[in-house]
Amino acid sequence: MSAPRALAALFALLAAGQLGALLADATVLVQLTKPALMPVLAAYAALRGGPRPLVAALLCGCGGDVLLQLGGEAAFLAGMGCFAAGHLCYLTLFARSGRRRTAAWAAWVACGYGALWLGSTAALWPGLDAGLRVPVAAYSLLLTAMALGALRAGPWTGLGGALFLLSDGLIAAGLADWPQPPVPQFWIMATYLAAQYLLTAGLLRETARQAAVRPVPAAA
Repeated sequence: MSAPRALAALFALLAAGQLGALLADATVLVQLTKPALMPVLAAYAALRGGPRPLVAALLCGCGGDVLLQLGGEAAFLAGMGCFAAGHLCYLTLFARSGRRRTAAWAAWVACGYGALWLGSTAALWPGLDAGLRVPVAAYSLLLTAMALGALRAGPWTGLGGALFLLSDGLIAAGLADWPQPPVPQFWIMATYLAAQYLLTAGLLRETARQAAVRPVPAAA
């Protein structure tokens, strides 16, 4: 088995362990597996020739994962900052994508994502602690921009961006004391892990696509 395949298998094993531990309420296993997930995925991306901003985005996700485990408002804000840095890395990659969408299609999708951000922010605002309102609104705007930009790099990244939006939406709903699904952390992590994997796989495919269509320099 090649090193990238071994890392992909290890990521799948860790993800299954994390989700199973959440369902079983095995706190120690949750805390052990969560910090290892994104570094393994980052190593996989690096060995597959992924661009540096992709590896950086995944490592920022690791920082966010660790900080959110600590608990408390300060750690939460710091973790949100780590994820925000990761979204900026993703946006850098999406801006490099050579894919183009029709102006009408892009405008409709942008309006939809914009309406989603405005509606969710307005709905969540009263239930959030005063110190979290502005940071959460600003972060969710950046996250929405990332999800929108992800559509430029293909359907895998587009779905990944949407799932990231859903995962963080579940977190925000919990902060505002909205009704939660059973075992909410399971659904938060399931959508988050799927999002990060799809963003990684989609960007690796996009990198390979760009390399394939790049013109070969003429011989001297």
